[in-house]
Amino acid sequence: MDSTTAGPHTGPDVLPPKHLNRRASIVGGVIAILALAGTGWLGWHLTHPSTEAASSAAGPTGRRGALATTVGVATAEHASIPILLEALGTVTPQVTVRVHSQVSGVLEKVLFKEGLMVRAGELLATIDPHPFELALMQASGQLQRDEAQLNSARVTLERYRTLLTQDSIARQDVDTQTALVKQLEGTVVIDKANEGTARLNLGYARVVAPASGRVGLRTVDAGNVVSPSDANGIALITQISPIDVVFAVPQDQAGELQQTAAAGTVMKVTALDRTRSSALDTGTFASLDNQVDTTTGTVKAKARFTNSHLTLFPSQFVNVQLQLKTIENAVVVPVTALRHGNDGDYVYVLNSAGRTVSLRPVQRGQATMEKIVVASGLKAGEQVITEGADKLKDGASVVLPGDSAGGAGGSSRASAGGKRTRANGSKQGTGAPAAVASAPISTASQPMAADAPAGKASSAQRRQRASQAKGS
Repeated sequence: MDSTTAGPHTGPDVLPPKHLNRRASIVGGVIAILALAGTGWLGWHLTHPSTEAASSAAGPTGRRGALATTVGVATAEHASIPILLEALGTVTPQVTVRVHSQVSGVLEKVLFKEGLMVRAGELLATIDPHPFELALMQASGQLQRDEAQLNSARVTLERYRTLLTQDSIARQDVDTQTALVKQLEGTVVIDKANEGTARLNLGYARVVAPASGRVGLRTVDAGNVVSPSDANGIALITQISPIDVVFAVPQDQAGELQQTAAAGTVMKVTALDRTRSSALDTGTFASLDNQVDTTTGTVKAKARFTNSHLTLFPSQFVNVQLQLKTIENAVVVPVTALRHGNDGDYVYVLNSAGRTVSLRPVQRGQATMEKIVVASGLKAGEQVITEGADKLKDGASVVLPGDSAGGAGGSSRASAGGKRTRANGSKQGTGAPAAVASAPISTASQPMAADAPAGKASSAQRRQRASQAKGS
């Protein structure tokens, strides 16, 4: 029998199905391991970028995920700081006079205009003078009568003395006449006083201003009967130039204020309006009270203002700023730069070497509305953080408002660096993933050929078998 009909060909070039299945399993395992390794490498590469990309992603601080804080800065500088004492004061006129009539009578005329300035001695009103003129005439007549009696008694006394020297009259008569003269002299003195009173009352019929100042609203009209007992009087006059402001000083500062005033130092005082937005007038410190108010713990003080522009009104409430002294050449920073912690006051100082800050303990001094004196811990010319300090710590990185353009450039460079990193990563990983991907595709037909049954061999195998049969 021919070998071609004896059964399937088992020559060296044709592997049995058992060998093909084993080879396909080995190749498939190797391919699976390579695919797993490639997947692991790809995952590590995606989750662990290169050093340049990591540096770009870390941000301006150099720490991954930490972003620099945008802050505001100011420069510590030398300045002269006035030490001010602030208080609430009341405008008090130096002279306040309520004008009353000094005699009772009918108000004949009112000669002043409400709200205008008057001078001392200026006529304000008149009272009907006729009763006072008659009283003066009566007092004058009484005086003349008593003076005539006095002259007659004096002449009689001289005659009695002459007769006494001649021993023609008794001494008792002389003594009696002498007593009569003295009695009449006393009566004349009383009459002169009555005449002066009557003349004075007649003068009181003319109501004049006792002091210079501004006259208030009229409280009585002509035709009314006025008297010294009237509560409202005729007019109210207040002196408004110069004018005083009375305010309270804390008892702790009363000693320093008294020493400064005793040394002859002129202390400037400014009167501000209710909102502290504008200054009404500027004056000087005048005097300090001699005792402390036990209910408030303060001492009353007085400042004097010229009030040339009439901006201060009597009984007006004003805010007072008393300049105690001036600190020359002090290191000052904005008030917003100074912060307070558990260890005391501190500021954040911008380091000159880079965009980082350092926590610097300082000792505060006197403060104004906008500036505060740093007594120690800071030098003039150093930059301190005024805004955004709540988010800072010692050594933190910051971004200044002027660094916006540079920051944009840095971001662009970081983005470009990231792109280069990703491009390099793609080039490095092109070969391996491609090989891993192509391997399954190129070897996918081998298991199919190995798993095919012997009776269903491929056309190549049939052609090979036919050539071998012809050769035999």
